[in-house]
Amino acid sequence: MRALIVEDNPTSQKLMRKMLAPLGECSIADDGREGVQAFEEALLEDKPYDLVCLDIMMPRMDGHEVLAEIRRIERENHLPPEGAVKVIMTTAVHSPSSVAEAQQNGCDGYLVKPIRKVDFYEELERLGLMP
Repeated sequence: MRALIVEDNPTSQKLMRKMLAPLGECSIADDGREGVQAFEEALLEDKPYDLVCLDIMMPRMDGHEVLAEIRRIERENHLPPEGAVKVIMTTAVHSPSSVAEAQQNGCDGYLVKPIRKVDFYEELERLGLMP
């Protein structure tokens, strides 16, 4: 599995990387714009990500904007729905409006920080990303 963590908090980056490392390759983007760039570059290099873990509250571009941009890029590249990257929002924001916006933009999962490994792995299994 190839995963991209889009997260501005170094502690959260380390935690997510530690949980994902046994499952495959893991890249990190420090903010939303970097995340969009990394996602698009991976598609252009024909090495797409299987998973994007996306924080909501980030500088330069928030997670909702990043998610909408990822889905736009997929549409422009004519990716079929089954070829779309799985996106899990990993955030401290736990409000019904935020969850609704994330779902409307096409997220596949929503985990509230602090993220427990068991919950994260259950979500990955539900999405068909566990070996």
